[in-house]
Amino acid sequence: MAYSLAKLAELVGATVVGDGNLEVSRVATLESAGQGQVAFLANSKYRKHLEQTQASAVILSEADLPFCKSAALVMKNPYLGFAKVAQLLDCTPAPAEGIHPSAVISPGAVVEDGVSIGANTVIEDGAFIGAGSAIGPNGFVGKHSRIGARCIIWSNVAIYHGVSLGDECKVHAGVVIGADGFGYANDKGKWEPIPQTGGVRIGNRVEIGAGTTIDRGALDDTIIEDNVIIDNQVQIAHNVVIGTGSAVAGTTVFAGSVTVGKYCIIGGACAIAGHLSIADGTTITGMSMVTKAITEPGVYSSGTPAQPNREWRKSAARFRQLDDMHRRLKSLEEKLAALGGDAGE
Repeated sequence: MAYSLAKLAELVGATVVGDGNLEVSRVATLESAGQGQVAFLANSKYRKHLEQTQASAVILSEADLPFCKSAALVMKNPYLGFAKVAQLLDCTPAPAEGIHPSAVISPGAVVEDGVSIGANTVIEDGAFIGAGSAIGPNGFVGKHSRIGARCIIWSNVAIYHGVSLGDECKVHAGVVIGADGFGYANDKGKWEPIPQTGGVRIGNRVEIGAGTTIDRGALDDTIIEDNVIIDNQVQIAHNVVIGTGSAVAGTTVFAGSVTVGKYCIIGGACAIAGHLSIADGTTITGMSMVTKAITEPGVYSSGTPAQPNREWRKSAARFRQLDDMHRRLKSLEEKLAALGGDAGE
């Protein structure tokens, strides 16, 4: 699909500089773009690429406009503009088209108009699939689960019983939603499983990355609120709550009953211990281990950046000596305090 610059400007709230009738059909980087493509400049330190770009148009700010030799779409937030234009020009195919003959749909399921279901997908009794949603091949939607309107569910996604997704969600391949939480009681070395009878409730416009797992609640539901984005291979345990507008990067792990506030950003490979709460607006940088509640918003870190091996070995050796150093320092402080007392007398 191609759009004129004038139409794109109308749709994304930009101002056209140059030929508004010029059409573009794809997005690209400043370096790789050619005719019929639109690029963007969100950071002025890359301004030098404006001189060489072959893009038909560039999305940029007013400050960068004097350096642009092509047509332009001018707006305050060029990166947001790029995201919106990319959505309009998106050519990603649907995960399914129509209902494949090999799909198995229970007579007791409700499938609304315009739904597409891929090959070998199973929709169980009592399930509800909202209008315009598409479910890819080899999927599974369990009993009494609900998928809202205009959702995109890619291949090999397993949605257990008693799960609900809101409207316009996107779930990537290999996701499992509603598996049992890790709940057991120990009886003299024997693990007795605790049935996980809660569900999973997911809000509107939530995106879940490939290979992510979201466990059902033990008694109450696991909850993902509206407009949350979750990267690939994230583990969300039973009864976790993630607040509206939060973002979670890949391979992060949430233990059971964690509550994450609204508009939080959690970096990759973090580990969040169970039964903790994280305040609204908190940022946790990658590789952090969170073992205490975070009650004040801010930026929190605990991961150790990589360094040359020789330096790391020295630091590791000193770390092992910290306890001994602490005892020696405390002893010295006590001796100094005693000396000070004698001198005062």
